[in-house]
Amino acid sequence: MKSPDARTSAPAALRFGYGTNGLADLRLDDALAVLADLGYDGVGLTLDHMHLDPLAPDLAARTRRVAGRLDELGLGVTVETGARYVLDPRRKHGPSLLDPDPDDRARRVDLLVRAVRVAADLGAHAVHCFSGIVPDGTDEDTAWKRLAETLTPVLDAAATAGVPLAVEPEPGHLLATLADFHHLRRTLDDPGPLGLTLDIGHCQCLEPLPPADCVRDAGPWLRHVQIEDMRRGVHEHLPFGDGEIDFPPVLAALAATGYQGLTVVELPRHSHAGPHFAAHSLPFLRRAAEAASTTAPASEVSRASRPAASPGDPSATPEGRNTP
Repeated sequence: MKSPDARTSAPAALRFGYGTNGLADLRLDDALAVLADLGYDGVGLTLDHMHLDPLAPDLAARTRRVAGRLDELGLGVTVETGARYVLDPRRKHGPSLLDPDPDDRARRVDLLVRAVRVAADLGAHAVHCFSGIVPDGTDEDTAWKRLAETLTPVLDAAATAGVPLAVEPEPGHLLATLADFHHLRRTLDDPGPLGLTLDIGHCQCLEPLPPADCVRDAGPWLRHVQIEDMRRGVHEHLPFGDGEIDFPPVLAALAATGYQGLTVVELPRHSHAGPHFAAHSLPFLRRAAEAASTTAPASEVSRASRPAASPGDPSATPEGRNTP
């Protein structure tokens, strides 16, 4: 028979963070202070022109300063590379690892290698990246070859730095699904530094299995996790409670994998009210995690994990909006 405190020996508590791409209207110091004050465990730091610009002078010195600030605030960190226009002011997420021009591909490789160095200097648990959209006129076989070739020097840098590279399946990209991640892994002969960023919303959006099953299947390769609400077939990052995901089973599955990194809220289109959504997201996730540790019926678990929003708040939604 299990002792009354058997749950204390269950999988370790999850560590929640918030992405700076959802706090783009705040100075980085202010964003970090807000997250620490709210009780977050860490931050998903997107390298961008307003937050630790990876292309501006004195990157190493600026990185040391951010590392000191993170240490002072007690925040863990993962480095994300999904800035929209950091390399090209006219092309969203361009150039990519798949661009026809080898010089353009090299610019993206350089950004990722810089991100690896920044991550090592910050003590980050992973560097996030994605493949990119297949360019017009490029067949998929060529695109996969380009991806394998361009990621090789990044993986070499990651191995040297001792920081995993966590590739994210992104809807609409060449590498869009968990099956695509495994295809890349096999193509590269399963390199040690190659891991996975799993976005829980993306699982709801387009994976054939429910999100909790995706988490269980992805467990051995998980190096970074992003989380938000989403609806089936619609790639739109939503505040918790506005989509269709049942979060307690997802968090229970994640805890059971033994994942030790950050689970980062990903709301890049909500920076206009970033502090508000950060304040509401953490209590939601904590309630969902608590519900995941109980044996309550599914209907009670779902109710327990819904966020409380006051009428007129930016996140206030009609009751029942997250019901399929």
